[in-house]
Amino acid sequence: MSDIITNNFTEVLSLIREARNKAISNVNHVMIDLYWRVGKYISGKVNSEEWGKGVVSGLAEHIQRTEPDIKGFNVRNLWRMKQFYETYNDQPKLSPLVTQLSWTNNLIIITACKTQEEREFYLQLAIREKYSKRELERQIVTGIFERTKIAQTNLSPVMRELPQNISDTFKDTYVFEFLGLPEQHSERDLQKGLVHNLKHFILELGGDFTFMGENYRLQVGNEDFYVDLLFYHRSLQCLVAFELKIDKFRPEHMGQLEFYLEALDRDVRKAHEHPSIGILLCAYKDQDVVEYALSRSISPTLIADYETKLIPKAVLQRKLHELFENAEAQEDKSGNDR
Repeated sequence: MSDIITNNFTEVLSLIREARNKAISNVNHVMIDLYWRVGKYISGKVNSEEWGKGVVSGLAEHIQRTEPDIKGFNVRNLWRMKQFYETYNDQPKLSPLVTQLSWTNNLIIITACKTQEEREFYLQLAIREKYSKRELERQIVTGIFERTKIAQTNLSPVMRELPQNISDTFKDTYVFEFLGLPEQHSERDLQKGLVHNLKHFILELGGDFTFMGENYRLQVGNEDFYVDLLFYHRSLQCLVAFELKIDKFRPEHMGQLEFYLEALDRDVRKAHEHPSIGILLCAYKDQDVVEYALSRSISPTLIADYETKLIPKAVLQRKLHELFENAEAQEDKSGNDR
């Protein structure tokens, strides 16, 4: 069979797959819209005190008795539909997003998230990254919302002045619970584990990160230098270099990373790409030391730490709350000084 005919077959398959995906998307949209309208109806009846819990139970039994083939309208799900409607009813910015996710992922978000900001974050993230149920649950359990927001409060002046929008891209702490590393491990163990678990690593980083290599060689003069891990970020359109340290952050680490960024920009970066970004990933850090080190840095760098075990969500929430309180206090002080 000729290649021309085979290519024609491939085009037909593409049309079939495209139509199938659209059909699935349309079915999901119609189903979410139905759940919204049912939730609105029940909300109106319950809040006006026309219906009590017994009536909602009776509705579930009636649906099951009269339409036994219809699934998903048990009493528990009917109350969830009410909660779903009431969660987004007065949020015109968020309500269009919910139809782009499965009912399962919508339930995960409304159950786990307490604020509008957090719900919006996970809605947009799940849509952008096309998360499965398991992947979305992992991101919520590891507190990616808190870790991302904390990182935004700790950006260096240079990072804030980048032409790209880097919000929600980087994290203050990266969680590598999937590595199964012992408490005492080497930089080589960490690097090897991340490369061998690249799918999980990119899930933690974000889907727009494309892996370019480990120990990426840079030749400057007559010497060779090696970047631990090099990625390209499709949306930011820039190289992202990761340097791994298994000990506490020290200011002298910055010089090495900034040297690598200079070499990448001069010898690897393409003309249409933005300046390279550096991520120094260390075991732990003193935030005051980090602030001092970044304040004079002329390179777009971020100092992050990593954990090999899950961080309790309450700890992350407390840290984020403290950072917001400190930021508000500094703003009030600046206003009073003026």
